[in-house]
Amino acid sequence: MDRGIASLAIAFIAPLAACAHGEAAGSNASSQVAHVGKAAPDWSEPSIPGPRLALASLRGKAIYLNFFATWCPPCNEEAPSIDALAREYSGRGVQIVGVDVLENASKAAQFRSGHHLSYPIVVDSGTLRDQYEVNGLPVHVFIDKSGTVCKIVVGELSPTMMRDNIERLLR
Repeated sequence: MDRGIASLAIAFIAPLAACAHGEAAGSNASSQVAHVGKAAPDWSEPSIPGPRLALASLRGKAIYLNFFATWCPPCNEEAPSIDALAREYSGRGVQIVGVDVLENASKAAQFRSGHHLSYPIVVDSGTLRDQYEVNGLPVHVFIDKSGTVCKIVVGELSPTMMRDNIERLLR
């Protein structure tokens, strides 16, 4: 009987939680969602190496956001290639930022040190996930120097495809 009540409670509460996702009380969620061809939504999150990183601090740079999680096999496979691009393009005005989705700072730091990453990682509490409507990983977001979202790619990218998207941002 207790198991039945628990199942019924979960069946009732889960849809309510799903409906609440992405809508903060009193906010206009549609203005906070990223769209290709529109200005990237503003954010400020804790970062590794720290203390915080904000989109506003990256104005004037081409930005490559890489949404990942430590448990995601393709995310782990892509990390070395993304870091190679970060090292290659940092002098050309490109900033790569890893976005660790819904994990903690400890896991983000382990991922960064384990892959010897040179670029910063923000520890996303869900703000960026919601802004970019991330529902699978990895996700790659390319933002030009004016702050406009140029491309959002869901799924794994080859190093060549990553490079091609970065080069488009610099044109």
